[in-house]
Amino acid sequence: MADTISKTRKMKGLLWNILMYLAAGLICVLLLGLIGYILYRGIPYISWELISTKPSLLKGTVGILPNILNTVYIIILTLIIVLPLGAGAAIYLNEYAKNRKLVRVIELATETLAGIPSIIYGLVGMLVFVQFFSLGTSLLAGSLTLVVMTLPTIIRTTQESLKTVPASYREGSLGLGAGKWYMIRTVVLPCVIDGVVTGCILSIGRVVGESAALLFTAGMANEMLSAVGAVQPGNAGSSLTVALYMYAKERGQFDVAFAIAVILLLLTFFINMSAKLAAKKLRRE
Repeated sequence: MADTISKTRKMKGLLWNILMYLAAGLICVLLLGLIGYILYRGIPYISWELISTKPSLLKGTVGILPNILNTVYIIILTLIIVLPLGAGAAIYLNEYAKNRKLVRVIELATETLAGIPSIIYGLVGMLVFVQFFSLGTSLLAGSLTLVVMTLPTIIRTTQESLKTVPASYREGSLGLGAGKWYMIRTVVLPCVIDGVVTGCILSIGRVVGESAALLFTAGMANEMLSAVGAVQPGNAGSSLTVALYMYAKERGQFDVAFAIAVILLLLTFFINMSAKLAAKKLRRE
């Protein structure tokens, strides 16, 4: 009887392993196929002129340098605002908040906010940041809208990472005479760097891939903006995703759209690798 049960368990385990590997293989094939197709369609149309100039109807040229700069500005502005807010909120909810019912309500609210369609954030951002705060259609308004969008992701990933830190670490630090904040800063936070970086990477992915919200808040202008001009109200600018939408949907220039898609892939890869290297350096320190 025991041998029969053991054989049945082995067969079920083998079956589940096969299904798991098939699912993983299918996902890898689909991912590689998608990336390969984008690279195949986009790389032949990437040129120095494309990435170093701005578009001109008079000259008949196509350039995406303003869109690249606008995307970088939006990413930097969003991360500068959302990382301290998200990490600080997670630390407060996990380490300082005493009312656990209120914490559960906030957790439910953040999970709900994370699932709201981005176009709704775009409408709210247009009403609040563009009109109510009189920022106009600008990169600043778009960045603030993306801050609201990505804040739940940062809070939840950081908070879940904080929950994985053993209570003995906190008790040992406090037992040695460390203060609350000193304990959090020197003992707890170094243990959750990976979680913060994960939230950062997820946020970057959403920021880089966002177009609906930015159409309502950041606009579709292709003007060159300086770093100072990017944070000033009224300076509109289109990101790479908005430019991709315009070239593919409005103009039917799919070759340029695929070239922009390749640049988006490379930009996302570079930023993610930079975030991981920064996290590795912080862990060493």
